[in-house]
Amino acid sequence: MKKRRRFKQTTSLKDRLASFAKTTREKASLLRPGAEKDALLEKARQADAAAHLDDWASSPGLRSPKSGSEL
Repeated sequence: MKKRRRFKQTTSLKDRLASFAKTTREKASLLRPGAEKDALLEKARQADAAAHLDDWASSPGLRSPKSGSEL
């Protein structure tokens, strides 16, 4: 069985998503209006949404209760 190669991320997911969205928007700004530009802008919007979801998922308000009797 092959072992999976691990890679330690040096930047946070939020930073990587923000960087991807920025570069994608820069590439899209160089294109003329059309399907390719629309696709790049959609990818940038998806990266922004993923960053917001990551913030939401890691927020302290989402911690599970310490005991199950609080329902």
